Amino acid sequence: MTTTSTSRPVQIEVVDSPGCHSCDETHRVLSGLKKDGYLIEVRSFDARTAPGQDRMQEHRAGLTPLVLVDGAFFSQGGVSRRELITLLEN
Repeated sequence: MTTTSTSRPVQIEVVDSPGCHSCDETHRVLSGLKKDGYLIEVRSFDARTAPGQDRMQEHRAGLTPLVLVDGAFFSQGGVSRRELITLLEN
């Protein structure tokens, strides 16, 4: 089990769409990281809502899921567990 180098949870935002397989997989990865002891807080936004659309436009994302880590762009169209772990451990 590993935790992040700070005592506060890392804020992860996911902008997703209904029926999106990649979005479902992203949420599974994030749930697994929480179970593994990573200190993360996940907030989800539907891409059809104003908050979701705002994030998609701000980060010029064309695909869901859009994943933001502490407000910064991390990925779109899916998430790599390995790359996210690398970020969380640094």
